Amino acid sequence: MIGADVGGRKHVLTIESGARESTIAWSNVLKSLQRRGLASPKLVIGDGHLGIWAVLRDIYPEADQGRCWNHKILNVIDQFPRRVQHKAEALVRQIPQAETLAAANRLRKRFCDEFGAEFPKGVATLERDWERMVTFYRYPKEHWLHLRTSNVVESPFAAVRLRTDAAKRYKKVANATAAIWKLMMVAEKGFRRLQGYELMAKVDEGVEFKDGIEVVKVSRSYAA
Repeated sequence: MIGADVGGRKHVLTIESGARESTIAWSNVLKSLQRRGLASPKLVIGDGHLGIWAVLRDIYPEADQGRCWNHKILNVIDQFPRRVQHKAEALVRQIPQAETLAAANRLRKRFCDEFGAEFPKGVATLERDWERMVTFYRYPKEHWLHLRTSNVVESPFAAVRLRTDAAKRYKKVANATAAIWKLMMVAEKGFRRLQGYELMAKVDEGVEFKDGIEVVKVSRSYAA
């Protein structure tokens, strides 16, 4: 897991071995972070595996939850035959790029209307977990690049995979974990701050955003 602090600086929070995406494995990860003093994050981004979502609401119930659009798009396109994949992909990729939640919902409806009759599985895959797919609209627009996907983790971990794949196989889990930790500590030194990091303080304070824009609450005074 990688997190960003109030200054927009990214940190490797933990690297732990586990049984793929099991609920038990993710419970151990989150409880370990909690014991180490990690307060509830404002937002957690991940892919569609159920392990983390099943335990997040118990350990960090205050945290918002968001899904990775890169994983979602691949899962949706996988439900279409090759002859229509290009057309379906072109439309579904427009959805997370919409400027407002209302526009995203219109594109979603267009996708469902166009493909629902012939390819119901593709439509069902898109609609599954929709609320988590659009959580990013409640955060600053400057942060959307980071919040729409799990690339914050995927990108540095790609370099880790190159090294671990070259090593073929580790005899002990502890050795593999230690090697990955070392590689990620090196990668962390090159992490860039989040775009719009100056808005992180407002996110931390709980300032409300709608369609990426800060909601300004007007106070009214009364005179007798």
